[in-house]
Formats: sequence, structure tokens, C-alpha cells
Amino acid sequence: MRFLHTSDWQIGKGFRFADDETLGVLQEQRLEAIRRIGRLAREQSVPLVLVAGDVWDMAQPAERTLRQPIECMRQFGEIDWHLIPGNHDPHLPGGLWDRQRRHGLPPNIHLHTTAAPVSLGADPSGREAWLLPAVLDRRHALGDPTAALDSMPTPDGALRIGLAHGSARGFGTDPDEGANRIAADRAQRSGLDYLALGDWHGATPAGPRSWYSGTPETDGFDRGGDGGGSVLLVRARSGADPVVASHRVGRFRWHRDAATLFSADEIDALDHRLRDLAGEDLGDALIWLRVAGALSADDRLRFEQRIRDGVGSALRALRIDDSALEASLGDADLGVLGSGALRDAAEALQIRAAAADRIAAAALQRLLLLARQESGA
Repeated sequence: MRFLHTSDWQIGKGFRFADDETLGVLQEQRLEAIRRIGRLAREQSVPLVLVAGDVWDMAQPAERTLRQPIECMRQFGEIDWHLIPGNHDPHLPGGLWDRQRRHGLPPNIHLHTTAAPVSLGADPSGREAWLLPAVLDRRHALGDPTAALDSMPTPDGALRIGLAHGSARGFGTDPDEGANRIAADRAQRSGLDYLALGDWHGATPAGPRSWYSGTPETDGFDRGGDGGGSVLLVRARSGADPVVASHRVGRFRWHRDAATLFSADEIDALDHRLRDLAGEDLGDALIWLRVAGALSADDRLRFEQRIRDGVGSALRALRIDDSALEASLGDADLGVLGSGALRDAAEALQIRAAAADRIAAAALQRLLLLARQESGA
């Protein structure tokens, strides 16, 4: 049986670093990723999508947020979508899953809130397939949420496909040690031909016949090389390892970079490097940049113009941590202030900065930068 495996859509996710415009685009692209999954299913003639939890980012989403992914899936009525709760959207009494059912659902969308086997019908060869869902009814469930899969009955010879959300093999995003912890050999214990997992945001195997799909739209700077943006096309085979292929559906690329700057040439080199890192479409890249070193007032102004206001304006987002970027100031830098109270304040800050007072150093650099911008020097 062929199907798509996805998870961790986290619809409604907030991005605290983002301005309102960027936040809106990032949230919309999480919905667009669902549409890309539907289009991929059509292209591959795959009639089934398994969503392994964390469909929503919170347990009580707003009404609009609750309905948005349903409307995306509704557009692909010939495809059956099977969803389970995750640790971000657990099945709570009167919670979002019950709210969703009260609204009514299209016939192609199936919410699984009970740990009981469900027939998926027969594959093209006539072999019957069964879905074995594990259900989280709280954010941090002690014990293994997949333990019930061992005893779920299915007809002899049927494909057994597990669907679960949690941390297998001792890794995952759940901070509570021992919560939602899935046995690394669950697929063997439960006689599964495939175990579709959610929680880890990168596509990666989690043991024999077990995979994390990752989030279809990358959502953080710390995700590394396997940080999401894909969906898995799976061919499950009775008694044999599945055939798994990753297909990219995400739009945005998230990067971290660091630089140590002491001169204008190094600022120019950083500009070029960030553009290369972002790729052909800078508007699809988000970069978190950490800078250290020491810059004169002139070079700090160059940094602001070329990095923050230059390439930074073309990127979807540029976060800059410049807490380790110090001022390297001389008489020429202070001279732009002339004489008077500003000059006196700058000299006082310079003395404190020389004594390793980072706040004073930052204040001095900012004061001189503003003075340069005002004077046009």
C-alpha cells in the first residue's frame, strides 16, 4: 500500500521574533504546505495521507485556526486524510477534536481519538490494510502511548500500519523525561509493517520500519540539516521493510551564520556570504546572524547599511545578535559630536566601555551611529 506520511503541521504557530507581516506569511505557508501535500498525492496517485499528530500548535485554537486545515484538505476530496492528536493538540474533553466533530467533517477527513484499529480498505493487490492509531489525551502522558498497538487485532495477513506521536529512541522535542516515550522496537513488538511517527521535526528513521516524517514547512533556526520541509512517500509491504522516499513540499529555508568583524572588507564579505547562503530567492530565506568583533563608527554605519538595511531587507527575516560586537572608537569618531553635553556623555561611556561594560559600549556605539547618520559624515 502506498501513502503519504506527514506530521507536525502546527497550524497557528507563533513566531515571536517575526514582525506582523512575516508572521502572517509564515503562518499562511503552513497552510499552503497542506495544499502541496494534496497536490503531491494527486501527482503520485496516492489515495491516502496519514498525519501523525500536532495538526494544530495549541490545544484551544481560535475558530478560524481550527477550520483552516480542514478547508485545505476538503479541496482534495478524492484523498483520505487520517489525523491523530499530538502533544500540542491532545484530545481533551470538550477540546478541539470534539469541537471539530460538532462542526461536521467532509467524508474524506478522518479524526482518530480512540485507540482502536480502523480498516483502510485493500491495496491494488487486494491485500487488506488496517490503521492502528495511538491517541494522546494529554500533553505529557506517562508511559508509552503506543503500548496498546500490541494487542490491536487485525485479520490474518493484513498490513498493519501504526500512527503515533511521541519520542522514540530517546530523542524528540518533549522536555518531560519519560513522557510520550515510544519503545524503539515498537514496530516489531506490535507486528507493524510501518509505524508513522510525529514529534521530531526532521525526516528521519526511528528504528526498523519506523519513521518520523518531519514538519512539512521548516519552523526554526535550530533544526539543522534534517529540519523539515518534506513529506514521506511510503510503500508498506507485508513482512518486509517499507520503501520510503522524501519529497520536499516546504518553501522557506532557515539558516544560522556567525561572523567576526573588524573592517569594512569583512562587512562586504559577509554581505556576499549571506546572499550565497540565502540562495536564488532571498525572500524565501530566514537567517539568524551572530556577529562579534569591534567596529569603528564608520564601519558600524556600513554594517547597518549593507547588512541590516541591505541584504536584510531582501530576506524574509534577518535576526541579528550583535551583543558581542564592540565599539572601536578614536578621536575622529568622537569628533563628529563636536563639543558639549553629547561629547561629555560619549567620553564617559568610552571610559566605562574600556572597563568591559558591554551596556556602555553598546550605548556609545549607538550614540555615535545616530550622530553619523544625522550629520551625514
